[in-house]
Amino acid sequence: MQELLGRLTALDPEASESLKVVSYFDTLVTAGAGLDALLRGAAALSGVVAGADRRGRTSRRTPDGRTLQTEPLARSPQRTCSAGSVWLERVGTPRANDEMIVERLALSLDLIEARHSPVNALEIVIDPARTVAERTTALAKLRLEPASRVRIVATRPDTPATTAASAVVPTRYGIVRATLCRTEQEPPSQPAGLGQWVRADHAPDSWDGAMIALRLTDASDPVVDATDLGALLLLARAHDPREPHEDVRGLARLDPRSTLVLRTLIEADSLRSAAVRLGMHHSTLQARHDALTRELGYDPRTASGKARYAAAEFLLRLTDPPTTPRPGPARTS
Repeated sequence: MQELLGRLTALDPEASESLKVVSYFDTLVTAGAGLDALLRGAAALSGVVAGADRRGRTSRRTPDGRTLQTEPLARSPQRTCSAGSVWLERVGTPRANDEMIVERLALSLDLIEARHSPVNALEIVIDPARTVAERTTALAKLRLEPASRVRIVATRPDTPATTAASAVVPTRYGIVRATLCRTEQEPPSQPAGLGQWVRADHAPDSWDGAMIALRLTDASDPVVDATDLGALLLLARAHDPREPHEDVRGLARLDPRSTLVLRTLIEADSLRSAAVRLGMHHSTLQARHDALTRELGYDPRTASGKARYAAAEFLLRLTDPPTTPRPGPARTS
């Protein structure tokens, strides 16, 4: 483990410590490392004992690779994961990368659990390609009746696991954690997409809504409920992010200044008030309005034009990569 850390440092001495942590655990998981190797890696990176509770069995490793049988002196910081929990045994002031190390340790353990375990029952429940009989059997493993009321929540894969059934699932948008909710609960604080409440045997519909909602989260709206999207959910489901509609491509081609002008034209009560808000001469803004109308193929100030813009702006947010900052939706009233 120490040798691997040394090689990473030698390859890129300027790399941030956080990047080294991510690369370190990615290398271990790719190489097929087990729990002991992950713990030795976490201990080597942090310089303190690393531990894990995995299905009721405690494992602890020192930075030099020794196994410890004594009780942990501390569990700080600590993270839950699908198999149990992981922690560092830091006594005193935490180091800058302690949280990152524990986070990657938990995610890595989740990944090796998924690799070596039978298919997670929740994965079957939310998979639309599975037959009704397969989903019903999987629901029984989760102690759910087909008519039970559930919702699926989509979060980033490094979101700490809870006591609820969850699975780290590959999607066309990347790796996403799916969590099954059976009762109303406090919305998560981290970015999360909440699926609609559905019958348990319709869970794929909730999962689809949850992933769409997760894609719409941003700094101002870290938790989005698919139920709140209403008819927009139908629009999102019909959207192909790989081949977006021309209205979406038209907005994507605009530079930031043109985007601001367009939004102001739509939001303002009149062309004159829009010019005042933008600090532009009325005739100059009229010329920009005419140019945008030609470029977009519709007049954004008409009722139908506002509707087309709102739909295209909404779908553009679903077309962007997940890591691209997205502005909030424009008002159309």
